[in-house]
Amino acid sequence: MYTIIGGDGKEYGPVSGEDLRKWIAEGRLSAQSLAKAESDAEFRPLATFPEFADIFAPQTPPPGAPSPLQTNVGDREEALRLVKGPAIALKITAIVGLVMVVLGFVINICALLGVSIIPQQQLPDPQLQKFFNSFGGGLGLVEDVIGVVIGGIILIGAGKMRRLENHQFSMTAAILAMIPCLSPCCLFGLPFGIWALTVLNKPDVKSHFS
Repeated sequence: MYTIIGGDGKEYGPVSGEDLRKWIAEGRLSAQSLAKAESDAEFRPLATFPEFADIFAPQTPPPGAPSPLQTNVGDREEALRLVKGPAIALKITAIVGLVMVVLGFVINICALLGVSIIPQQQLPDPQLQKFFNSFGGGLGLVEDVIGVVIGGIILIGAGKMRRLENHQFSMTAAILAMIPCLSPCCLFGLPFGIWALTVLNKPDVKSHFS
């Protein structure tokens, strides 16, 4: 028989070992609950009683069952597999966009230097040709700078997504890729951005971001 100290600090007993096992299974007692047998002089945690050691012993998984660590690693590997496709797609979007920015930069510099972009026969008025070159060159350079910044953000975000780092930054990159006026490559940006957002919002993927 045993005497126990309840959660209210009061002593209860005598209690049989069978009752103690039942209360432990029900969660009314824990390994740290104090008790003493009839032969004991002092109270001590239930976990120190040899007769209850089997209850508080760590549960051994059945043969072949993955350990919690293995399960966690497997889940992370699955998350890495899911983000691989959209992350690569976002990188392609950013790289194609940056290449287009470089070409645009060259064209706009030529326009600022007075080099004709459109053949003279298409714009017979020299003043109109000059205005077009200046307009396209000046605003074009501003757009090029914005394109470099946006493309860089998408490229960095895709890399972080691929490594499951910084979920918020990865989300920002996917959203920027979808915006027609900001995306470095509208042809790919919208579908790839939607794909990336869909994967990033999966709970089993989001939970593995650091």
